[in-house]
Amino acid sequence: MSYDSAKLTAKIESYKNDVIELQRLMTSIPALGPENDGDGELKKAEALIEYLEKAGFPKPERYDAPDKRVSSGLRPNLVYRMEGEDNSRTVYVMAHLDIVPPGDLAKWNGDPYKLRVEGDRIYGRGVEDNQHGLVAAAFAGKALIDLKLKPKYNIGLLFVADEELGSAYGIDYVLEHHDFFKKDDIIIVPDSGDPEGKTIEIAEKSIVWLKVETTGRQCHASRPDQGVNAFAAASKLASRVHALYNIFDFKDKLFNPPISTFEPTKKEANVPNVNTIPGDDVFHIDCRVLPKYKLDEVESLIRKWADEIELSDNVKIKISHSQRAEAAPPTKQDSPVVQALSRAIRKVYKVDAEVCGIGGGTVAALFRRKGYPAAVWARIHETAHQPNEYTDISNVIGDAGVFAHLFMEG
Repeated sequence: MSYDSAKLTAKIESYKNDVIELQRLMTSIPALGPENDGDGELKKAEALIEYLEKAGFPKPERYDAPDKRVSSGLRPNLVYRMEGEDNSRTVYVMAHLDIVPPGDLAKWNGDPYKLRVEGDRIYGRGVEDNQHGLVAAAFAGKALIDLKLKPKYNIGLLFVADEELGSAYGIDYVLEHHDFFKKDDIIIVPDSGDPEGKTIEIAEKSIVWLKVETTGRQCHASRPDQGVNAFAAASKLASRVHALYNIFDFKDKLFNPPISTFEPTKKEANVPNVNTIPGDDVFHIDCRVLPKYKLDEVESLIRKWADEIELSDNVKIKISHSQRAEAAPPTKQDSPVVQALSRAIRKVYKVDAEVCGIGGGTVAALFRRKGYPAAVWARIHETAHQPNEYTDISNVIGDAGVFAHLFMEG
């Protein structure tokens, strides 16, 4: 349909103070999953529903996932819809309500749950991951409501739970129990990007998080002959992990970095005192593997090394995984979602978008496994999970403009 592009842009730019206030509201309500000692996303969702109702939005559709671990017994998943001129397709923008814990508070320059504004930049836990995308999508929709514009296609704004801990109670639950998507829909996930807004993510690596539990025999540190040092044996396996870089060494320029990555990460506490040899030890390995390789290949080799250490050090090594996902089929570079998003990015930011693959996991993979091409994009600084997480107000407004123009032009 015909619309005044400059008027739409001006309307979105007029929302600067509103963007700050919605970010302030969202930041003030920690939405942590029960795995992170939180009570879920319901309070944040309810505050968002109230805010958007006052802004002129209709009531959302609710697809709540049951979860007895939180006080409400549910994890909220919201869908706001607007009817378009053409009902054959829906343009979805999906952001998540949940956040990660702030971590060491001493590394923050203020309360992580109290928004801090410094010029064009705002600080607080969640302001980028994923309130940047949530707020941008909300004000793109509000602009159409305020200007009484009807989009080219139907619009669906999805605000979901549990993204940070696997999405079992979020979009994965929606896809499994209430799958209303169509193969021709355009699906955008604003959960990764770059400061120029140039990169559209269309592919992800396989991912596996391995938990390595080593069992030996505890004893006094002055009598190692009476025990078996589980920590020392586990360290041998941890020290071999980097050898995987030289074995699975294929490079794919679509991805950044263009290689598979293999890193020992979390180390759990064993004994509390210095003069005891630990009989048990636990550490974790994070693997992000290019689609060329199967995860079984990587895991089999690590298991082989563990078997060798079991024999040489007289220990038992159990390897399990807390997360495991083979790479989803990539979204095609010439797909409608990539083309439409590229046009809108060029219109607003005057840059030519480029497609890429990433090592981080996003919920776009869940869509792709179901056969729905999805693209991940945002103009952000990638400060997610860091202390003093931040985003730029101008980028939130710019991204809202990208979504709004995409809504109008398809």
